[in-house]
Amino acid sequence: MKKLWLKIVLLVVALGIAGYVTRMMWQPTPIRVETAMVQTGALQVTIDAEGKTRVHDRFTVAAPITGQLRRINLQRGDLIQQNQVLANITPLPMAPLDPRQLAEVRAHVATAEQLKNEADTIVEHARADCEQTKREYERTEKLVESGDIPRQEFERARTANQTCRQQIDAAQYKARAAASEVNVAKAALLAVERAGQSSNTAAVSVRAPARGRVTKLLEESERVVTAGTPLLELSNHALEIVIDVLSSDAVKIKPGASVFIDGYGGEQPLQARVRLIEPAAFTKVSALGIEEQRVNVSADFVGDSGSLGDGYRVETRIVIWQNEQVVKVPASALFRHGDKWNVFVVENGIAQRREVEIEHRTSLEVEILCGLQTQTKVVLHPSNQLANGVQVELIK
Repeated sequence: MKKLWLKIVLLVVALGIAGYVTRMMWQPTPIRVETAMVQTGALQVTIDAEGKTRVHDRFTVAAPITGQLRRINLQRGDLIQQNQVLANITPLPMAPLDPRQLAEVRAHVATAEQLKNEADTIVEHARADCEQTKREYERTEKLVESGDIPRQEFERARTANQTCRQQIDAAQYKARAAASEVNVAKAALLAVERAGQSSNTAAVSVRAPARGRVTKLLEESERVVTAGTPLLELSNHALEIVIDVLSSDAVKIKPGASVFIDGYGGEQPLQARVRLIEPAAFTKVSALGIEEQRVNVSADFVGDSGSLGDGYRVETRIVIWQNEQVVKVPASALFRHGDKWNVFVVENGIAQRREVEIEHRTSLEVEILCGLQTQTKVVLHPSNQLANGVQVELIK
């Protein structure tokens, strides 16, 4: 009797083990997946492109008369004050006054005066625009304190006010340079008239049109130069950034858009503001040999430009859209199912496919308009093995 019971017990145990093994063999193995949470936060859509710095105002100082140029004792990088003597030119003995040459010099004087009048007009327009932006800034400052407008509008008005003051400084710089050009042209006219009246060979001084630094020395050694020969180049060291982007991207950029500068060698990103999207495109051949239509976008620094100089290469991010509170998921969680975007969410260890509607996206994140709630787990990089209702195991 005892042997019978022992056989029955052994048979039951054997059947239990066999059932367990069979169940384990037929039970599907959970798919290991990596997940991330649906979050609410800031999203910023940018156009990333390379650019280079450029001096905003650059002036080429030329010889006003034909004569013997004395050696220019200046070096690149020297600080120059307005009206400072840059070079001296001794007129050559001249034949009787040439009417054609006299007419050309007088025309140069008239042109310089017209450019000065135009520069003065630009200064007045810039002042009027700055007064308007100042009033808008003061108005938004009061409204943001009362909570009637978002802080983003206040920051945009503040930046516009700062940019406007920089534009006034640039316009005044050009106006002073234009006034100096008038003086140079009149000095050249006086030299030509005196040369036709007498044998006076007094040296003519070439003076700086504005305050700045020497960027190039085009004529350093002593030699005979003709009227109009470039002698040196000055700049006020106010930098701007020139970014060439695809024409299809240029239509998305608006004046005043924020620009972040990376990849220039500094530790912290620099900020700039788009001033101009040039109206004409140009053709450029890419590294792959493809012809592209590209457009130059000019941006002014907001604050310090760091240790950057003229012609430095930088990497930029132009902001075309941003929002501080959006529902977003990693872009790697999305996949196409038919003509719709979908994600896999994890509920109680089971993968469930969800159809979602998206709007703005970057290379890393996507804005979700509907279909998901925050703190929901979504599967990253879903494989072909993953299907609706499949058991999953989270990778920790």
